[in-house]
Order: sequence, then C-alpha cells, then structure tokens
Amino acid sequence: MESMKRIFSVLVLSMIVMAHQTSAEESKGKDLINKVCTMSPSRDLCIQVLSSDPMKSPNANLKDLAIISLRVAANNASGILTDAKKLINDENLAPDVQQGLADCKETILDAQSQLDDTIAALLQDSQANAKVWLKAAFAAIDTCDASIPGDDDVLSVESVAFRKLCNISFTIVGLLAKPQLF
Repeated sequence: MESMKRIFSVLVLSMIVMAHQTSAEESKGKDLINKVCTMSPSRDLCIQVLSSDPMKSPNANLKDLAIISLRVAANNASGILTDAKKLINDENLAPDVQQGLADCKETILDAQSQLDDTIAALLQDSQANAKVWLKAAFAAIDTCDASIPGDDDVLSVESVAFRKLCNISFTIVGLLAKPQLF
C-alpha cells in the first residue's frame, strides 16, 4: 500500500511538472508577451516593445522576445549616440560638458557592442553570458551619465529610457534561465 502511494505521488508530481512545462512551451506571441510583461516594472513599455516586431512578435518564444527587446535597446543606444555626437559640437556648451559628452559617446559605443554580445550569447543558449553582457551595458550607461556634469541634459532623459529597455531585456533573460516560472 505504501509503495502504491509513493508511485501515485510521483505520478501526480510528474504530471504537474509536465503540464507546467507544456503550458510554458505553448505560450507564444501575445499571450507570452502579456505573461512576461506582468513581471516587468515597465509593463506598458514592455508590451509596446515586445509587440514592435510585426514578423516575430505574433509567434515569438522567450528567446525571440529577448532578442526583440535587445534590438530595441540597441536602437535606443544608437539614438543616444547620435544626440551625443550632435551635442559635442555645440559651441555653447562648457568644455567640461563637451568632454563628458565625448566620454559618453565612447561608453555608448561600448553599450551597443555589449547588447550585440548579449544577442550572440542568447543565440548560443548561454543565458549566463547574456546576463554578463547586459550588466556591462548597464554599467556603460552609468559611466556615460557620470561623465556629464548635471542631470538635466537630454542624454539623462534618454539614459532613463535605455535603462528601462535593458530592464525589460534583463527580465526576459532571467526567465530564459528559469522557464519553470511559467
């Protein structure tokens, strides 16, 4: 009788685990986007970002969503870089601000590269390396912010958006490492 209870318990647990894994595997597209974005501190932005790829979003799995979010973050970094380049040449800015912008430009280039490295790590199914590269991108934007005196410049506003986008990516990369959370 005791062995029957154990077998039954193991069977029930196995079925629960399999059902849980199956539901996570079956979640794709809009359903998965909504599940993921409930875990993001920027839910509305998360939904907007993850739904932004008309080709991939409708049938996206977690890895697809991570790559979509990373590409959006990289585009944002590109915008910051463009603005930094324009501001560097503004003769009305103090020399220390211009130098800070030049330094920021370099760190934003690093952040873009680190986001590309994050995507490459995900394509190789290395979530641990993806997290490392994504953390490096966060550090790059922190360095950029610290290099520019004051906190009311246009790049500070853009860096807040960049952090939110990277946080969305970080949430998804974390979920890739623990798909059982679904």
